[in-house]
Amino acid sequence: MSLLIRKAQRRDAEQIWRLMRELAEFEKYLDSFAITPAIVEECGFDKQPPDFHCLVAAENEKITGIAVYYFLPFTAQNRPAIYLKELYVDSAQRGRKIGEKLMQALKQQARLHKCGYIKWNVAPWNEQGKKFYARLGAQQNDQWLNYEWRV
Repeated sequence: MSLLIRKAQRRDAEQIWRLMRELAEFEKYLDSFAITPAIVEECGFDKQPPDFHCLVAAENEKITGIAVYYFLPFTAQNRPAIYLKELYVDSAQRGRKIGEKLMQALKQQARLHKCGYIKWNVAPWNEQGKKFYARLGAQQNDQWLNYEWRV
C-alpha cells in the first residue's frame, strides 16, 4: 500500500475522531475528551474559516496518522505561525516514518502560508515525543512557561 499525506476531507471525520480519541487515551485526558465525529465535521469542515485544519496520512481509505493544527494570524514577527495541536500515528503503524512525513507536510503548509514558526507542546513525560522532535531538528523553547485559565 502507498502512503499519501493530504489535507483532510469531510469523509475522514470519523477516522480523525478515532485517532483524536486514541491520543486522548494516550495522554490520559480521556475523561475530559468531549469531541465527537459530528464536532470534527462541524468545526473542521462546516465553519468558514474552520476552527482547525488537519493533514492525514492515508493508505487507500484508512487514516493512519493526523496532524491537527491552526493558524496564529499575527505574531511579533508580523508573520503568521502554525500551532500544531495534535500529532498522532496509530500505534500499530509506528516506526514507518508517518509522523515525520506529516511534520514535513506541515512544514510545507507553513511555507505556503509564509509562516515564521511551527509551535507545539509536548508532555514532559513523553520521552519518545521529545526524541522524535529533536531528531527532526526542532528545539525546545524554554524561554516561556505555559499557563492556562479555565473559564
